[in-house]
Amino acid sequence: MIFDGHTDIWTDITNKYIVNNMKDVFRKNHFKKFNAGNVNGGIFVIWVDPPYDIDPAHRVTQVIECMQREIKYAQDILNVIKNHEDYFKIEDTRIKVLIGMEGLSHIDTNITLLQQYYELGVRHASLTWNEENKLATGVLGDKNRGLTSDGCLAVKEIERLGMLLDVSHLNNRSFWDVVDIVSKPIIASHSNTHALCAHDRNLNDLQLKSIADSGGLVGVNSFRTFVHRSRNKQNIDGLVEHIQYIANLIGIDHVAFGFDFCDYIDNTTLNSFYDSAEPSPGIDGLNEVSQVNDLITALRNAGFTKDEIEKITYKNYGRVMKAVLK
Repeated sequence: MIFDGHTDIWTDITNKYIVNNMKDVFRKNHFKKFNAGNVNGGIFVIWVDPPYDIDPAHRVTQVIECMQREIKYAQDILNVIKNHEDYFKIEDTRIKVLIGMEGLSHIDTNITLLQQYYELGVRHASLTWNEENKLATGVLGDKNRGLTSDGCLAVKEIERLGMLLDVSHLNNRSFWDVVDIVSKPIIASHSNTHALCAHDRNLNDLQLKSIADSGGLVGVNSFRTFVHRSRNKQNIDGLVEHIQYIANLIGIDHVAFGFDFCDYIDNTTLNSFYDSAEPSPGIDGLNEVSQVNDLITALRNAGFTKDEIEKITYKNYGRVMKAVLK
């Protein structure tokens, strides 16, 4: 089994429903690629993508409506999971989907909405994308601003409900504010190590260690500018180096995948955070889900054992889900 800790599939599905009037999008546009890459599951996030971030609440309503319709169309190939027992049901061969929320700008300060989302099946949340909001501060926000009092309440509610709490995209101040108040494992679903690539979205050694100390994990990201500054290192081997570094620093039990593939992201959205004149946003050799097998081969060639690869590909996520999800 291979589990991708971060995918924006719902965004693509929503855009194709609304703009192209397409139905059954996952089957038509993604299913074969998932099978080709042997990817059997992932955290499919509800994301307020630019330019729709002007009205986050409206956009989230759109995405949820399209997501629910898509789940009905694809119920024979997608299985929405809500706990670790669902995750480990090997006999169910459908792709395992854990519904997440990348950023909570749309709830403003209405923390009670988290209960409603939980009842819809949401089992993952991060407080921000790159922006500042009423709860916390993302990497593009004021470096001196961290969690708000409402943000602290949101963290407590996420833990109470039994949802995975994701610290990817938080600025340094917000990250440490979260660490100070959590009592359960946290994840950075799609972040790399700052030691190998000095990008604000990547995590320094102290941050990586604190995630491991919580019992959590870090999902490595294949977005090329998070892998290396030099173009010739923006490839699978460069990503393997991140996996090796994190595993050596905090242990093999705390590293996983969170690829953040953007091959299907609309150019209007993509151009808001990536220069379209550059090569594909994914690293060379790993720009879409169908190519994940090549990363597994690279891990074997780098000396990772079968047991270590199983931990990275799915067992570590299963362990964290068991500790957090109800």
